[in-house]
Order: sequence, then C-alpha cells, then structure tokens
Amino acid sequence: MSDRDLRLGIVGAGKIGTTIARAAIAAGYDVAVSGSGPAARIALTVDVLAPGARATTTDAVVRHADTIVLAVPTHRFRELPHDQFDGKVLIDAMNYWEPIDGEDDELAAAPHGSSVVVQAHFPAARVVKSLNQLGYHDFEERRRAPGAPHRVAIAAASNDRQALDEVLELIDRLGFDAVDAGDLAAGITLEPDGVAFGAAYSADELASSLRLDPVRF
Repeated sequence: MSDRDLRLGIVGAGKIGTTIARAAIAAGYDVAVSGSGPAARIALTVDVLAPGARATTTDAVVRHADTIVLAVPTHRFRELPHDQFDGKVLIDAMNYWEPIDGEDDELAAAPHGSSVVVQAHFPAARVVKSLNQLGYHDFEERRRAPGAPHRVAIAAASNDRQALDEVLELIDRLGFDAVDAGDLAAGITLEPDGVAFGAAYSADELASSLRLDPVRF
C-alpha cells in the first residue's frame, strides 16, 4: 500500500467525523479534517478530539487524499460545489434526521436512499455509502484487530466496484469486518429505519440481515 493510499480526508469535524479520524490515525492513516469554515475554527477541536489529524480547509482535504469521508449534517451537503469531489472515492457517512436536518422532501422520499441523491449532486464522485451504521460511541468502543473475537461488521454499498473494494479495505483497517452490501441503492438498508442501522452484527449476521451470501471482505 502506497503512502497515498494511507491518506484519508474527512469533511466534517463533528462527533462521527472526529471518531473516524481517531480510528484512522490508530490504523496508520495520515488524516486531514475540514469543517464548514476556516481551518482555525476547528483547530482546537481536532487537536483535542483527533490528535495527530490536522485541521484544514475542504479544498485542502481534496488535495490531500483520494478517499474522503463526508460526515456533515445531511442537509448541508448541497452547500458544497457539484465538482468538489470529482474523481474521489467519497464515503457518504451521513444520515438524514428530520429533527436535525429539517423537512427535506427529496431525501425523505428517495426510494433508493439518500446516497443516490448525494451521487446526483456530486456526479463525478465515486460515492460509497458506509461508516454511517453505528453511532459514534459504538464506533469508538467496538473497534477490534483483525481476527479478534466479537468483531462487529460494517457494510458498504456502491455502483463503483473499485471504490467499493477500497472502502471495504478501509473498514477492515479501521477495526471492523467489512461486508459488501451491493450497489448504491442498497445503501438504504444501512440508513435509519434500515435493517442494518444501529445493529452490532457480526459479518455473517449482517450479511444475513441484508439477505446476502455470507461472504465478507
């Protein structure tokens, strides 16, 4: 794996963004994190909650890494330019919550989940739905080394096979068994009210809940 492969960008310096940053740093990644404004606005937060990561701008995050986690409040992704993540593997770690995001008819009624809407907004990004299943407390507490007992699984869904494989490898390095959920429309099963959301399943249990063959990464 090259040094470039061990770079991760995170757009969103909230609870899940900084939790993922900590896990990535522990796994040996060079992590850059951006918020909604100048880097100085989140510098202290990143220093305290994700020591070893660096606070920067979203444009700099894009220059830094080929794989980027989008972890902003869901209603805010449309504030980013359509071409912001062109060519990048973009992990949609967002969940639409009406109490937080407000009423959003497009997201609420999306028949194939919110990631399909995200892909339409960033048409040249390589969108993968993942890292949204577990709350930040569970994500922090349930990370385990490969082969460890009671390892929890996280699924990923995408229409881009190569991007999906790269995210499955990232999931494993972050401390979870990785399950291929299929194409991007299957991401709806990983979102709130989906069969896999919030569940601390093993890989076989997660595959079974998604009605997949019990094959993991």
